[in-house]
Amino acid sequence: MKSGAANPGTFADLGLEARVLQALLDVGYESPTPIQAATIPVLLSGTDVLGQAQTGTGKTAAFALPLLSRLDLRQRSPQALVLVPTRELAIQVAEAFQKYAVHLPGFHVLPIYGGQSYTPQLSALKRGVHVVVDHPVAEGHP
Repeated sequence: MKSGAANPGTFADLGLEARVLQALLDVGYESPTPIQAATIPVLLSGTDVLGQAQTGTGKTAAFALPLLSRLDLRQRSPQALVLVPTRELAIQVAEAFQKYAVHLPGFHVLPIYGGQSYTPQLSALKRGVHVVVDHPVAEGHP
């Protein structure tokens, strides 16, 4: 799906959960970008989407916001796995999830990437996380 759909006036028009909308107000997001307008309603319906847009267009919010709106916070096992190409992006995406989930009590996201001990990652998984952001490491490559 390429971004290019007409922009609705507000994020509320897209059907996001109220606590997620509050987080968007907190960070000053006013209206969705084309990739967000095109993907959020589709993802909220439970349909898979393949989106493409340039850097800086809000792709992370385009998939994170509907995902957060659909989470069952009572379930302590991962409900989403986000794969990213770099460890830096794994950290960045996990931080974005935290920012958008600020009003979702008990929400946990875990970035997993090479170069750190497995012990804290496994402990976090055992404690319970809702979203895992992973930078899979190919053998022989960091």
